[in-house]
Amino acid sequence: MGQGVAEVLTFAVGVAVSPLPVIAVILILFSRQANLNGRAFLAGWTVGLAVVGGIAYAIAAGADANSDATASDSMSWLKIVLGVVLLWLAARRWRTRPAPGAATEPPKWMARVESLRPGQAAGLGALLVVANPKNLILTIGAAVGLAQLGLSTGDVVVALIVFIVVASASIAAPVIYHRRGGARAETTLDNVKAWLVENDATVMAVLFLVFGVDLIAKGIGLLS
Repeated sequence: MGQGVAEVLTFAVGVAVSPLPVIAVILILFSRQANLNGRAFLAGWTVGLAVVGGIAYAIAAGADANSDATASDSMSWLKIVLGVVLLWLAARRWRTRPAPGAATEPPKWMARVESLRPGQAAGLGALLVVANPKNLILTIGAAVGLAQLGLSTGDVVVALIVFIVVASASIAAPVIYHRRGGARAETTLDNVKAWLVENDATVMAVLFLVFGVDLIAKGIGLLS
């Protein structure tokens, strides 16, 4: 079990540090149905992680990634390719980051977030797992890594649960804080949102770089 948790933990932290989903959930918490929509967004997010992780693991395990040398090498090369994609995204985000002091606006679709209904909030949570390249790549990377270890079903389930819990911590924290933080919760969350909007490009470039290198290193390390 410990081996599986260790395999997915860094990937989970990488998913958790995602500015856009955190900004989205904070905006949702400013809506009229804040608590209901916040929980719906969190539910959609966790379901998205579970579905992507489960499918990726099933495909990799079905290919005998832990016992067949060819399949294992294929999965390792997949990690390397995904790592290279993250490095490319890191370079792109760094080149296109706003100049220091320049006004930074969130994506236009976020203007509609505060008017979402609970079902739409849940759908957005799931979408931000699948449509965000970093989150999708890291979730697939975690699942493929588990498949290559050849763990028991119970150990895999525990590792995936740990992955989902850690990867969801940055979404759950604002939802919980909004309910229990009292009058100052909205001010604090608004400050966090403003900082994330201003620094999104830099944060994402660094994350792409770090986890791109990590994926490439793990892929190379498992090549037979």
